[in-house]
Amino acid sequence: MYPAQYLSRLWLAHIRLSLSFPQPIATAIGFSPTLRPVASVPQGTLSIAARSHLVRRHDPGHWCNIRASAPSTGALMKVPPIIPGHIAIVMDGNGRWAKKRNRPRSMGHQAGLKSLRKTIQQCARLGIKTLTVFAFSSENWNRPDGEVSRLMELFLRALDKEVNELHEHGVCLRFVGDLMAFKPAIQTKMAAAQKLTAGNHQMVANIAVNYGGRWDITQAATRLAEVISDGSLSPGQVDEAQFAQFLALADSPDPDLFIRTGGEMRISNFLLWQSAYTEFYFTPVLWPDFDEQELDRAIAVYQSRERRFGRTSEQVKGTVHA
Repeated sequence: MYPAQYLSRLWLAHIRLSLSFPQPIATAIGFSPTLRPVASVPQGTLSIAARSHLVRRHDPGHWCNIRASAPSTGALMKVPPIIPGHIAIVMDGNGRWAKKRNRPRSMGHQAGLKSLRKTIQQCARLGIKTLTVFAFSSENWNRPDGEVSRLMELFLRALDKEVNELHEHGVCLRFVGDLMAFKPAIQTKMAAAQKLTAGNHQMVANIAVNYGGRWDITQAATRLAEVISDGSLSPGQVDEAQFAQFLALADSPDPDLFIRTGGEMRISNFLLWQSAYTEFYFTPVLWPDFDEQELDRAIAVYQSRERRFGRTSEQVKGTVHA
């Protein structure tokens, strides 16, 4: 951490620098006189990297690669990773959001879809490379038949409406889970969406549907056993990295930040293997009310934490040798 007084001076210098350029030049180099901080956190709780990057143009209606550049601080400052590379979200609270408004639960799910769209856009703006959302768990089949049917209808409409825009903005769309449980029409649309967006590199959006962490580990173990059985791999060659190659998110890094909305403080069988060293953030905000500012607030909390991965704080800070 850096002294709060120093952070304040550097922050003001950054804003003054942005205001000193004519608008065309400022825009070209990444500054804008409309820059504003987007997370309210206690002074002195964020790294310098956090304060420089928790700035964006207030332009929620556009997709763009907007990242406020960190001020040049010279070789003396060690700037840690600032934006999480992979965020996982349990989107909870749609039904309660609708109930509070005396509306059917389906209205809550529709509002939740809008929040998902805004979250994907904000992740793209901030340079987050991977987003994984828990859209439909393997346990959600136990909900009333009518609600499940309406969820499937909403899923189909979303595939028809959203995929082309995601593709236009460079989002690679992937569906993870036991997809064979869905009706053929949904399976066809999911496959088409994945094929259309497969070559995109702006960011990856993993949509977990009919997914469960225990299912993921079980299917990985089954597939691994088949490989061992046919002689392609010996049991002695199996380690954590080898096993992880058989998981549903084998092509994605483990989540850096796990967000759950709606006030519940559990992970509900989501990404059990992948979340071993993930930072958790729980918020009472219901998912349809989760907007860009709420995402920024979650990232600010993430940035204030020290990720040690089994090391001591001194090792992380580089004051002692491992």
